[in-house]
Amino acid sequence: MKLWRPLILSLGAALLASWVGAAWALVDEVPLSKLEPDRQQRQTTLILTKVVERFHYKKEKLDDALSAHILDRYLESLDPNRSFFTQKDVDAFSIYRNTLDDALERARLEPAFDIFKHFRRRVESRVTKALAQLQADKFDFTRDERYRFDREKADWAADDKALDDLWRKRIKNDILVLRLSGDSEDEIHETLRKRYEGIARRVRQFDAEDVYQTFVNAYTLSIEPHTGYMSPRSAENFDIGMRLSLQGIGAVLRTDNEHTVVERVVPGGPADRSGELHSGDRIVGVAQGKAGEMEDVVGWRLQNVVDLIRGAKDTLVRLNILPKSAGSDGRTRELSLVRDEIKLEDQAAKKSIIKGLNGMDGLRIGVIELPGFYRDFQAQAAGDPDFRSTTRDVRKLLKELEAEGVDGIVIDLRRNGGGSLTEAVELTGLFIKDGPVVQVRDSSGKVEVERDTDEDEVYSGPLAVLVDRNSASASEIFAGAIQDYRRGIIIGEPTFGKGTVQTLVNLGNYLPGDENLGRLRLTMAQFFRVNGGSTQHRGVMPDVVFPSAKGAAEHGERALENALPWAAIQPVVHHLDHAVSVAQLRELDRQRIAKDIGFSYLLEEENEMARLEAEDSVSLKESERRKEWDRREQARLKSLNRFLVSKGLPPRKQLDADDDEDPKVAEKETEEIGKIMLDESAHILADYINLQRPLTAQQR
Repeated sequence: MKLWRPLILSLGAALLASWVGAAWALVDEVPLSKLEPDRQQRQTTLILTKVVERFHYKKEKLDDALSAHILDRYLESLDPNRSFFTQKDVDAFSIYRNTLDDALERARLEPAFDIFKHFRRRVESRVTKALAQLQADKFDFTRDERYRFDREKADWAADDKALDDLWRKRIKNDILVLRLSGDSEDEIHETLRKRYEGIARRVRQFDAEDVYQTFVNAYTLSIEPHTGYMSPRSAENFDIGMRLSLQGIGAVLRTDNEHTVVERVVPGGPADRSGELHSGDRIVGVAQGKAGEMEDVVGWRLQNVVDLIRGAKDTLVRLNILPKSAGSDGRTRELSLVRDEIKLEDQAAKKSIIKGLNGMDGLRIGVIELPGFYRDFQAQAAGDPDFRSTTRDVRKLLKELEAEGVDGIVIDLRRNGGGSLTEAVELTGLFIKDGPVVQVRDSSGKVEVERDTDEDEVYSGPLAVLVDRNSASASEIFAGAIQDYRRGIIIGEPTFGKGTVQTLVNLGNYLPGDENLGRLRLTMAQFFRVNGGSTQHRGVMPDVVFPSAKGAAEHGERALENALPWAAIQPVVHHLDHAVSVAQLRELDRQRIAKDIGFSYLLEEENEMARLEAEDSVSLKESERRKEWDRREQARLKSLNRFLVSKGLPPRKQLDADDDEDPKVAEKETEEIGKIMLDESAHILADYINLQRPLTAQQR
């Protein structure tokens, strides 16, 4: 049976992050005496470990080496910023370093629960001290010292005394951030009191099911980042979330340390239409309606934040955002969004024509923007002969563009996280006569080839595919096939690198009866291009790479722990089109970009982002922080305004849009920024067409 065939291929990591490790909140706090493993969890463990050993693509052996990784991952999942455990605690846990594999095989879960109980006591003790320090409030903001806010790779604090100093600096930094955001002293103390009390309260709400899920995911994620376990309650909430996923603000969220981070914005949703919420932005507050109190959500569990953001259609939610571009100590801003239903039409393919650009010799370039690889399976199953799909819509748009006399076509796959495998294969078939599109190797080593069997080549003209670091999965299958056939030019940034296939396994199916043991999301196959190389890890490398690709090197699958490496298998026979020299296109692109104000703006933003991400500490001297804030904001404002003026738009007075700004102007700004890469792609395709003309004349 082909387990992978019915799957919808998508970014994967984002969806996984939305439920793995997110313990689901209970209203009541749980007594420590109730934190014990039960029979069902032991039974689940025995089944889950056997399923992973037998069917996981990686074939990782459960041994002492993996045991050490499981312990480290479990401690990191409980205390990701190393703010509660000390080195003495970690040393005490070393008795489990080489025994968790045996514990899992025998379904002995007591070590996981003992570690969690110690963690809970640590949190309660630390929060009590933090509240006392906050009440004392004897912080000197003229003192020249630094706070390391990113402690993911730091040493554990040696002892309680070292942890006391770490928390003194943390509280001082929290106060300073809110001060710089304009909060009053009373507001600051109230916000932080609630924040710290909330940390302890949410840990006390973990029940045995939450503890078990967290521990089992330390095991699965030690093998590979897209494999994870959902407890029965989590699986139920996941189903509800999937049914409601197209109603809300249209954003996929994940947890990073104590922050809720935007993984990606869903095309066509309220967040996307606003142009004000981006991948990497952190949501630090949520409020309901125009007058609702802003709830500080720093340190909240992911599902609690999602529950606050989700709501009925046409209702208002206000988000307090810490933009990725502002760094970890930047100024927050408020964003208002009206919740809405995200319809298929909002994510459907759209066409446009680029014409009149300097240096394009009057050529008209058609553009098909493709946010996802969609297919209306429900309508298809109901027998609707006109059900919507990516391939059907693009086929229609291609014919319309050709009727309008375009000279070439760009397929825009930026931010396209994937979708239906069937659509990726059939869409490729619109641009080739027939042949293999992608190879799939399962955990047994068996390779199957997905082919386009339709000899109808709907569009045979000049073609380019624009991708970025967020183009993933099905997007990579399509772009890789177009590149392998030399059918068109791939332009942009290296793609995400998601080249694995997952399936959901109902663990209760391995027992008689209807017992609910939860589900396992299992990686059980890998994609390979027709040239034999995988889309995994490396992604698809464009023929013409934009300078903004600098940040893509640490993005996507390449940034995930334990991700499967790139691999290769035997290529399959496929025909090749004769493409023009890519070297000529790269040189013409380089010359043009060197003088392009838009790319200068993108590169300056990329460099600033890289600088911020490389930092792991900030000054706790208030005058120094204010000076750094002003420097950073003025530099970015100057760069943005230089670009806006070049497009005939008014310069901004401040970096973040204010309430007085004309929404149409803000929309135009977003549109012009989005056109920087797209316009250059049109130029590259025009170069391709012009370089082809002498060959065509010679052939005649």
